Amino acid sequence: MLHLVFRKSAPFLNQKRTGWLLVLLALAGLAPLTGCNRSDGKADPAAAALAPAALPVTRLTARDTTITHEYVAEIQSLRNVDVRSRVGGFITAILVDEGQRVTKGQVLFRLNDAALRTRAASAAAAVSNARAQVRVEELQLDRVQLLTDKDIISKSELDVARAKLAAARATETEARAVAAAAALELGYVQIRAPFDGVIDRIPLREGSEVEDGTLVTSISDTRAAYAYFNVSENEYLRYAKELARDTAAAAAVRTAHLLLADGSEYANLGRVETVQSEFEGSTGSIAFRARFPNPDRLLRHGATGKVRLTNPLPKAVLVPQTAVFEVQEHNYVYVLTKNGTVQQRAFVPQARLGPYYVVASGLLPGEVVVVEGTQELREGDRIRPRYVPLLVAEPTAAVLPSGEPDAVAP
Repeated sequence: MLHLVFRKSAPFLNQKRTGWLLVLLALAGLAPLTGCNRSDGKADPAAAALAPAALPVTRLTARDTTITHEYVAEIQSLRNVDVRSRVGGFITAILVDEGQRVTKGQVLFRLNDAALRTRAASAAAAVSNARAQVRVEELQLDRVQLLTDKDIISKSELDVARAKLAAARATETEARAVAAAAALELGYVQIRAPFDGVIDRIPLREGSEVEDGTLVTSISDTRAAYAYFNVSENEYLRYAKELARDTAAAAAVRTAHLLLADGSEYANLGRVETVQSEFEGSTGSIAFRARFPNPDRLLRHGATGKVRLTNPLPKAVLVPQTAVFEVQEHNYVYVLTKNGTVQQRAFVPQARLGPYYVVASGLLPGEVVVVEGTQELREGDRIRPRYVPLLVAEPTAAVLPSGEPDAVAP
């Protein structure tokens, strides 16, 4: 520690001590003054830290693009019905195999018909008997009518004859109905295909006993296929608005792509046909149905896949995800001002499109945002901008779970 003692003395001595004091003060302040430059000629780190940071920035632009969503889908054939026996009996012949294509009216199974043939013959005999009884009553009525006209018998006899004839005719009608039912049942011993399609599993074999209503197989109409998938309420509203704009937009949003279970894309494009009338209370989603042509019969009933829908986004503003940071569930970026400082700006993303966010509000085309290094920035910091281009080459949307809203948080 340096101690300075001043005593009263001659003027000359006072001037000398004053000079030494100035030298000592200069030596004491020399160290901090010379610390700004190093002896090796390099810039001091402390001084360099005070300089503005050089950070990459990009200028936002508006461009036409599309947003793509994928939904888990259940594939169903146009028609898939159970084929059941209409009468009881034993299977005497199975004329098709599982997976075989059949045509409408083709015989699939044949049942034993001995009992039904006997019943049909009995019903036919009852019809003949009833018809003969009607003829007898007609002749009897003619005879009574003649006698009544000659006043040989009373008119009450005529009424009785007419009643007997009506009863005989009713009996004939009933017999004919029974005969028709027997003939119809006899026709059911041959189980036929209700439409063109593909036979599914056959659980029974020849000799198996069946009853009225026994399931013998199923058949699927595979000329085309339906894909059912659930869409969130937000996406449904976006779809409905795009559909109402114009014909071109409606055609675009109705077009559907199908991804098969192995990840490959189905060759034929589909079309959204219908939307159900109600949202599911548990999921908040609504079911869509798209129809896909199936000329090669590749799509089968019960298969799974993913439906991909695209929505056009005219003049969309995209911001890189690397520029976005989150504060209390809100999304922010740093915008470069004209004086070279950064300003924190909140924005609302509409959807996630690959490595970018689609801006719904909060940012405008032409504004410059910091792309990287936002972790160390603070409001009002000055930076040295290093411009980089915003490279967007056919971006695709992130895959969103079926029935859930757009996931836009980083």
